[in-house]
Amino acid sequence: MIRWLADKSFWSPTVLAILVGGLVYRTIVAIWLPVGFDEAYYYLYSRYLHWSYFDHPAMVALVTGVGWWLTGIISPLTIRLGALGLYCLSLLLLYRSACHLYSLAVGQMTLALASLIPLFTIGFGILTSPDNGLILFWSATLLVALQEFFPRSGTATDWQPYTPSWRIALLGLVVGLACLSKYHGFILGLSLVGFCLSCRPYRRALLSPWVLAALAVFILSLFPLWYWNSQHDWISFRFQLGMRFDRDSSSSHFNLLQMLVYWLVSNAYLFPLFGLPLWWVVMDKTGRLLAATCRSQGSQQSYPLALLLWLSLPIMLLFTVLGGKQQVFPAWPAPGYWGATILLAAQAVAWQQQRPQWVRRWLWGSGGFLALLSLLALLHINQGLFQKPNSYVPWAGLMPVKQDGSTELLDILQLRRSLQHHPALQRVLPEIGFVFTNQYYLGGYLAMALHPLAAMPVTAFSQDPRGFAFWFNQSQWLGQDALFMTLERFASQPGGLDPYRPLFRDIQPLTTIPLYRAGQVTETIHIFWARDFRQQYPYPYGTG
Repeated sequence: MIRWLADKSFWSPTVLAILVGGLVYRTIVAIWLPVGFDEAYYYLYSRYLHWSYFDHPAMVALVTGVGWWLTGIISPLTIRLGALGLYCLSLLLLYRSACHLYSLAVGQMTLALASLIPLFTIGFGILTSPDNGLILFWSATLLVALQEFFPRSGTATDWQPYTPSWRIALLGLVVGLACLSKYHGFILGLSLVGFCLSCRPYRRALLSPWVLAALAVFILSLFPLWYWNSQHDWISFRFQLGMRFDRDSSSSHFNLLQMLVYWLVSNAYLFPLFGLPLWWVVMDKTGRLLAATCRSQGSQQSYPLALLLWLSLPIMLLFTVLGGKQQVFPAWPAPGYWGATILLAAQAVAWQQQRPQWVRRWLWGSGGFLALLSLLALLHINQGLFQKPNSYVPWAGLMPVKQDGSTELLDILQLRRSLQHHPALQRVLPEIGFVFTNQYYLGGYLAMALHPLAAMPVTAFSQDPRGFAFWFNQSQWLGQDALFMTLERFASQPGGLDPYRPLFRDIQPLTTIPLYRAGQVTETIHIFWARDFRQQYPYPYGTG
């Protein structure tokens, strides 16, 4: 890697402009975009470090924590610094893969597309999530596999005969690190095996002694994952393979229309002017490759395409089809789109030779539209640009507060200021041993807002507790007072306190904290004083 980073031919002004411009854009969004539900939850990962976690491996804790560990500041930007940095590395690895497989022109086009596609820039490059580490090591796997299976001997289509090398062991490491980022990494490993089995010259890789080294490195790299799970009844695998799907009552039947809707939604996140051409190119290349294989006309030049498709198409199809049966998040098939971007870039370079103005308008027009859309979205989420009522822009109100889903993203900085200057809260804080809430994602928001006001633990008493069921020993809190903090919609529900009354001697309202946007109250935090913790909350799993 150091060698090609020092190669001046890869560092054209265009490449530097794309990298720096993209980083500036993502940093601005990272500063202004409120913390998301999952991001707040992953902040707690970095607060309570373990070998692994209930719903994800440990890599996301390191990515989320690196920013605030270094700065000592907890804010939307600091918890995203890791995501911002890793995405730059992921872009470089993808760029290098495209250059190795095709040309510098295709590499630059790949870099441009990966910097424009919203699903990538937001999901991988701004928000802190397990996908930050996954896409880095997915990109590393692609590059190492290309260098292993297709070492250059001249032009981009002139590959040396294949001989297994030490890079197979390196593949074991990077695939293992991908698995430590997100469980999608196991699909990546199976895709590599599928490529070797389907392409005759590369079956020898599976018979090489280096495979034993790769397997040993792979198993060793997964030590944090299997060690933690071996001590907790393999709960992570049970959750990912069964428990999370059992909750979806609609998951018993496949619905073709539902799958089509999910596919359209995925293209919306990719941006249709990129998503639809990407799917068309992938399907076209797949059809051509299968036709050539059926006619026994496959050649050495078709094997790199086969590798790229094996690392892209299975995960794209798997989660698209699964979307016809149950809820599937847009980021789940995204690693497949990531590798397939190289194919779209290669096609775009071909289009550019025929219609350069069209391609230029396609890229610049899409980039300008997405930048404008981002600006409007940030202005609304932060300042309530389209909010109704709106104290600052009365004529611009279009969306009633109660129907505006963006208000669910809590402003932790505003909440922290309110907590710091609230007299009733300051009066009781010295008597409080811990804080609890009724939703696991709210725990992250509250912990971020309370820091550095109070160093007390924050937990969730819920039948969907996720990691909270493993992070604390409730017996240590017996006899202590607590604060119960929740949102207006939960506090106003009849019997909302009933699950917690048997746990304490007494629970009484303490105060409320309103949150404002555009001069209007968009959310209210209700705080209750729970005295004398007498009985532990019964989690459905875990050791809490």
